[in-house]
Amino acid sequence: MKPLTITASVGALGLAAVLGVTMAKTNPNQTEYEEYAVQRLTGYLKNDVCNKTTKLLERLINYNCDKLIDSANPQLRQLLSATTERQDFAVFSIYRTELKLSTWMPSYKFETVGAFNNFYTYTAEEQ
Repeated sequence: MKPLTITASVGALGLAAVLGVTMAKTNPNQTEYEEYAVQRLTGYLKNDVCNKTTKLLERLINYNCDKLIDSANPQLRQLLSATTERQDFAVFSIYRTELKLSTWMPSYKFETVGAFNNFYTYTAEEQ
């Protein structure tokens, strides 16, 4: 082999090894996913669900939707923890969450990949 080819091959292997080690060290865990999922879910509930309730309804039952959601964070985290499956591939993880609260409410399916200390939700659908 030519010296340039050998150098390029060794460099590529070294780069791949560094990338693999970096990805393995920055593969987020289940707890970090739960924090991310609770944050995303509470944001959705506050922005989409709470804003759709009328102020009259809030006054009639005497509650503040945002405060109610904030107070339910521990329960949301437990629900997400119980309904999430993690596949750990060492350098990244895939999280599948299926939320089904009751038969009269729609269920939701989320698929998220975790890598480099970040999460990317690539599927979010109502079932």
